[in-house]
Parts: sequence; structure tokens; C-alpha cells
Amino acid sequence: MVALALDRGNTTPVAAGYAGAFVTVLIWAGWILATRHSAGTALGTIDLGLIRYGVPAVLLAPVWLKTGLLPRKLPLLLLVLMVAGSGALFFQVSAFAIHSVPASSVGVLLGGSMPLATAFIGITVFGERPDRMRVLGFAAILAGVAILLTRSLGSAASTGWSGYALLPTAATLWAIYTHAFRRSGLSPLQGSALIAIWSFLIHLGLAACFGTTLGSVPAQEIALQVTSQGLLSGLVAMVAYGFAVKSLGGTQAAAFTALTPVLAMIGGAVLLGEQIGPFEILAAVVTATGVALSTGILSSKA
Repeated sequence: MVALALDRGNTTPVAAGYAGAFVTVLIWAGWILATRHSAGTALGTIDLGLIRYGVPAVLLAPVWLKTGLLPRKLPLLLLVLMVAGSGALFFQVSAFAIHSVPASSVGVLLGGSMPLATAFIGITVFGERPDRMRVLGFAAILAGVAILLTRSLGSAASTGWSGYALLPTAATLWAIYTHAFRRSGLSPLQGSALIAIWSFLIHLGLAACFGTTLGSVPAQEIALQVTSQGLLSGLVAMVAYGFAVKSLGGTQAAAFTALTPVLAMIGGAVLLGEQIGPFEILAAVVTATGVALSTGILSSKA
């Protein structure tokens, strides 16, 4: 797998970072579509969480068994922020919202908000100082998000407002994870393994309290979610994003997630029958431009 190949150091750090970020956004777009698709099945968010974190928890068992569930050199606060930011809490908030919001709007509010939230935390908490090109890129991302958000909210049903409100919250959680992981001292595999096992244990507790419908879901649907949630999103994307953060930095890595609205919009149109109009196309172009600037590839120091 791409992410595991990167862990062996077969590419330069910067190349590994860009590759990891690009692989991540491709998988995330597919995850949005698969999670949105699950809204029409008997699968609930707890069931999806069991799949999402159960698969990598098993596959990465040698890693978390070696590090221990509470690594001595890892501050407990960082572990809690990582598990909440990209694990159980993030997943429940985002999956609940995705079940009530169109895929194209999910891409806007989740993928588009992630780099902005990450940059805001980096600037206000850690004193990061992005150059003018990156600031311009963030502004372009914000403009693209605003265009699509205005268009989406204009046709949103009143029942979908909770989902629209929760997606920026999920994006902020991911931004918190991004900065926490960068400062954890863990490798991408170690971080992914710890998040997977802790999130799986949390979902086992949720299933014990609220039940699960996994036994009544057709095998082909389970297979789809195991591939999308467990193998790709839960394992490959987590490790790949870890490489992006380690190689490029939290803010720069998160900027790539702004590609998610574009990919989710296209996938929603092709696979879910959602409409793409001139507003969506304009927002895609503006957001893509913002991504290019935000990553620093056109900056004088790049």
C-alpha cells in the first residue's frame, strides 16, 4: 500500500509529504461518498465506527502492542486530543452530519474548513507566520467555501441545519489532531495504531450501550464499508496524512484537504446524482487555486 511504502523511506521527505496529502484527499472524497451512501442502509454511525477503527486496530495490533496503550513518553493530553480529533468523537460528529447533508456540501464544510481551522490554530496558538502567498491561498479557499456554502444553504432543508452546523466542528477537531500529532513524537504508524485501538474500544462501549445492526446488513454492503472505512480511510489515509504532517507541517498538509470539496462534488454528481452548476464550478476553480497557493509551492521560500 502507498502509505506503508512511504513508511520505509523510499522517497524524499517532501515528496512523501505531498504524496501522502494527495492520497489522503482522494480517499477522503471516497469516504464521504461511502458514508453518505450508508444513510440508505441499516448501518448506523456506531456500526460504521466499529468498521472504521476495528479493521486498522487489528491490522496494526503489532504496533500498538509494542508502544502500549499509554506510551510513557507521550503526554496524556496529546493522546486525548489525537483520539478525539481524528478518532471516535470526530467520526461520530462527522458521520452523523454526513447522513443528513449532501456529499457536495460535506466536501465544502468539512474538507474546505480543515485547512482554515488548522491555519488559525497554528497562527493563534503556535505563532506560525505564513507568507503572503499562503495567506492569499487561505483567502481563496475561504472564498471557494463561501461560494459553495451560500449555494448549498440556499437550497437546504430545515432538517439539515444540524448537519451543516456539525461539519465545521468536525473540521476543527481534525485541525486539533493535526497539531497534536505533529508534536507527539510518534511515527505515522504509531499514531494511527493508537487512534485506531482507542477509538475501536470506545465504539465497542457505544455498541454495548446502544446496540448494533451489523448482523442484519447484507454482506456486500459490509464489504464496501470495510474497504472504504476500514482499509482506506481508517488505515491508508491515516498513515498517509501522518507523513504529510511530519514532512510538510500541520498547516501546509491540511491545506490539501481543500481539494476534498472538488472531488466530493464530482463524485456526488457521478455516483449520487447531485447537480453541478456554474456556482459549483466557480468554487472548484477558486478553491483549487487556493490549495496551490496554500501549500507554498509558489512561495519564494518553497
